Amino acid sequence: MKKILIAIAMMAPLSLCAQKFAHFNTADIIPNMKEYTTAMEEMQTMQKQYEDDMKLMQEELQKKSEEYQKEQANLLENVRQRREQELTDLYNRLQQSYQDNQAALQKAQTEKLSAISEKVLAVVKKIGEDGGYVYIVDTSGGVIPYVSTTLSTDITEQVKKELGIQ
Repeated sequence: MKKILIAIAMMAPLSLCAQKFAHFNTADIIPNMKEYTTAMEEMQTMQKQYEDDMKLMQEELQKKSEEYQKEQANLLENVRQRREQELTDLYNRLQQSYQDNQAALQKAQTEKLSAISEKVLAVVKKIGEDGGYVYIVDTSGGVIPYVSTTLSTDITEQVKKELGIQ
């Protein structure tokens, strides 16, 4: 019985050495993906549309404000109050549109980048399972204290290959 325990105790350190570790760098992968390029183009198009809409609203507000400034002295009190309220409403719509546009852009960006990240992580998981890795760490995360590149396998190129990136 003692011999079995001694044999197990001696093999335990060997099994730790046999574990495989890997690392990859998403900052080197994601910007090279077709999906990322497409997502960024879509985001730029969306942002341009929102900017154009905002510019039109600002021009309308500016025009109505200038008209009001010219006519203000000659307007009846009730007409002046109504016009001031119209300007206030238009300004509030402009502010609300800006906030809505920013929220929509943020949501679209989060959704698009999340889908891309999920695709990369699925490939990393597949490589991890196929290669028998214990841990695979993303070195672009910034919170990693240390990754030994000599004791860990860099699978960045393998992930790129699985994703069809040249």
